[in-house]
Amino acid sequence: MAVTNNRLLLELEKYRREINREIINPVIPELSLEDLKPLLSMVAHTRAAYISELLDIASLSPNSVPSADQIKQLRNCRETFDELVAAVNALETVIQRDYLDVKTTQRNS
Repeated sequence: MAVTNNRLLLELEKYRREINREIINPVIPELSLEDLKPLLSMVAHTRAAYISELLDIASLSPNSVPSADQIKQLRNCRETFDELVAAVNALETVIQRDYLDVKTTQRNS
């Protein structure tokens, strides 16, 4: 029974890879490290904005509970940051699983 299950799982993984590659690869252009740098920079800026907002709130209300508006703004910053991190993680998975062609750079030795 375990051999049959393992065989099924191997076939499932093969089909998943083929289907994802067939759908994703034609839609997304070949990416290089240079193409990814703006994404990473965007996430870093969003992280900085989120942490900066937290520090601003702490400095404005060190001995009190933050206002509802302050919490709303902090939540907006977090949601933006979390969404971008999730998207970049999804892209990383696409690259790791070879669903997408990537450009390679050759180094001069």
